[in-house]
Amino acid sequence: MINTQSQIQTLHLERSSIHDDSCPRFQGALELVGRRWTGSILAAAAQGARRFGEFRALIDGISDRLLAQRLKELEAEGLIDRTVIPSTPVQVRYGLTAEGHALLAALQPLVQWSAGRAARRAR
Repeated sequence: MINTQSQIQTLHLERSSIHDDSCPRFQGALELVGRRWTGSILAAAAQGARRFGEFRALIDGISDRLLAQRLKELEAEGLIDRTVIPSTPVQVRYGLTAEGHALLAALQPLVQWSAGRAARRAR
């Protein structure tokens, strides 16, 4: 937890201006991660979901249409890998890419912060 002025001053962004190249890239990353259900889909993949029905079973409340849409978006972003297995019937499997694993690792401090925040607010 950041609790002193010196600790706050030591935090800094990649660059000093919010108008440079890093700001739009960072904003894009926040918007990608902040889309509804994206975090749940990535978490389900990290927990071992590989087939569409497994994702649906792990994520309460998501519609089939939205799950399919988000999986396509995450695949296009290089976070989820989609493999088609030519069998009868055709099987489709999903898995986290190296980028997907890296994103989840980068999000772990936020997960810890949010858990701590929830605990502090519950007091």
